[in-house]
Amino acid sequence: MMEKHRGFPGRMPSSDHQFTIRRANKEGATKIIARERFRDRRPIDRKADELFLWALWEHFGEEPFVRGNLDAGRLSWLFGREVVAAEEPFDPQSYDALLRIDLAKARVSFPQIFDDRAASPFEGDDDWD
Repeated sequence: MMEKHRGFPGRMPSSDHQFTIRRANKEGATKIIARERFRDRRPIDRKADELFLWALWEHFGEEPFVRGNLDAGRLSWLFGREVVAAEEPFDPQSYDALLRIDLAKARVSFPQIFDDRAASPFEGDDDWD
């Protein structure tokens, strides 16, 4: 069984960047790995990271959260930096794995998310799943 995070955006509006999955993989959860983010990544990829982290922050704050239906590929771009394991031992191939936002690293990487004056990046966008 996979926990579904109701109210979490399914993808980045007007793009193919997925944030959640619809159903569990019959062969098991895709492994979360720490992916290297290079400086020459496309702006849309960097924006997807920012919006995904913003959604995590709005949905979970500093509290640990279950991986559930969050997309492994999208988590992997943040894993080991802004998103870290919240339990030991950590199983990167479990839908029940606990994660949390490393607030200090997230503030350095994406300061605009934590600006008190920042509005929702999804505000006024009706293109949610």
